[in-house]
Amino acid sequence: MKILFFLLSILSSVVLWLAWPTMPFTPLIFVGFIPLLYLTEKVHHRLKYFGLIFFSLLLWNVATTWWVGNTTLPASGVFANSFNALLMSIPWLAYKNTRRKLPEIVSYFSLIVYWLTFEYIHQTWEFSWPWLVLGNAFALRPGWIQWYEITGASGGTLWVLLGNITIYQVWKRARIYDLTWPQVLRYEIWKPAAVIVLPLILSVFIRPTPDNPAHKTGIVIVQPNIDPYDEKFNSGSAMQQLEKFMQLTEQKADSDTRYIIWPETALFPQGAWEHQLNYQQEVISIREMLRKYPKAKLITGAVTMKQYTGTDEVPVTSRQTNDGVRWDAFNTALQIDTSQHIQIYHKYELVPGAELVPYVRYLAFMQSVALDFGGITGSYGRTPGVEMFTNPADSINIFPTICYESVFSNYVAGGVKPGANLLVIITNDGWWGNTEGHRQHVQYARIRAIETRRWVARSANTGTSAVIDPAGNIYQPQPYWQEAVIKATVTPRYDITFYVKNGDLLSKGALIFCILLLVHAFISRFIPGLRHAEHNQ
Repeated sequence: MKILFFLLSILSSVVLWLAWPTMPFTPLIFVGFIPLLYLTEKVHHRLKYFGLIFFSLLLWNVATTWWVGNTTLPASGVFANSFNALLMSIPWLAYKNTRRKLPEIVSYFSLIVYWLTFEYIHQTWEFSWPWLVLGNAFALRPGWIQWYEITGASGGTLWVLLGNITIYQVWKRARIYDLTWPQVLRYEIWKPAAVIVLPLILSVFIRPTPDNPAHKTGIVIVQPNIDPYDEKFNSGSAMQQLEKFMQLTEQKADSDTRYIIWPETALFPQGAWEHQLNYQQEVISIREMLRKYPKAKLITGAVTMKQYTGTDEVPVTSRQTNDGVRWDAFNTALQIDTSQHIQIYHKYELVPGAELVPYVRYLAFMQSVALDFGGITGSYGRTPGVEMFTNPADSINIFPTICYESVFSNYVAGGVKPGANLLVIITNDGWWGNTEGHRQHVQYARIRAIETRRWVARSANTGTSAVIDPAGNIYQPQPYWQEAVIKATVTPRYDITFYVKNGDLLSKGALIFCILLLVHAFISRFIPGLRHAEHNQ
């Protein structure tokens, strides 16, 4: 029996891996957790149960996101996979405890509540890692999830958990009552079939409203293919890289181009002071180029630095020069045109460990520990810049997301809500090599397009650059590790989806129920009458 339990633990991780983008077996996601549901009932020893659950989730994390260890410190990947698996185990441990005390149907409800709460917290704290949000499993199948405009990706998480629970219940009832296959098909199969099929049917009838042809906007996206390890941040190569960007841009830009989009950290790899941007040679050269395309604006990534004066509120991420001046470094997006006004957006959702030392305000001595991903070491700043890039002349507002930010459903929806009508993603996925990392990343952008019903223009340093429509369809995806230029049209949209307007109601509701369940568990320790008799396990 112990060997069976161990094999079931492995089976769950393998099935979940096969179901995850960019593997083609998406439907397996509806059975991936069934072995863990069985283990919850059959394994009574708490430590053994935890070991089996943690081992399964660890294997799944390693199989799907092993590439996070492709850094200057590979041990960071070991920690990331292990820590995330540990966090994922918490909802299962809570579910196991609830199952011992409350009716079966309530315990299943609690599993959904605990997992949704975990995913919600995992998008809001500084150890965030929403890469394996269960709703992301359908990124390859945008036709299945058009209803994400209502629920966001958390609706997909609910779908996955309900599918696993109902299929498991059918299997259990078939065993308990010794049902034949015809009996299962006649009396039981309709339950999981309804759970799985109804959202698919709903997706057929939910589609984005048509674009207004009068609003079509010409864009040019550059994929320069600059090696982030050996070339990108080499001192003295910034102007040569700029020349490459401009040469690629001029291959496709014309008088109808409204936006030129370059990837993350395209400018100032060693950093530039924000109060001196107009005097930087790179900016002067860019404006010279833009005079050939007077209607165009350039959106680009950059590394910038900001000095704080005596009247500024100095954040905990700031550093200090030998002269006592406080300053911050930022992973930045800039909007540049021929005027002297540069709009500056600062990346907020930073990668833990690589760009941010979590809770550094309590661990100031850890400030310099962040991995060296480019020309700046230590934590980046999180002081907000502009909330979106505005273009009043064309009635266009762009919400720029930098790399990791595009994985956050709530963050992107919150950026669209104030009035953004286009999404731009700039990224440098070359850090992770030619692995599933960059392939999964571009697929997740399809979910953001559906949730917000916005066109997405994606510029990646080494791939995959692409354009994505509001239904999640990808156009002109460029091969990894190749120079490329995309000329395309996108359409600013002004409708607001239910999800953008109201936020993640499912997760917020789950958080409330989670609190109630935890309060009940606490009180029941002191009031025996509240405790339910133990159920068969």
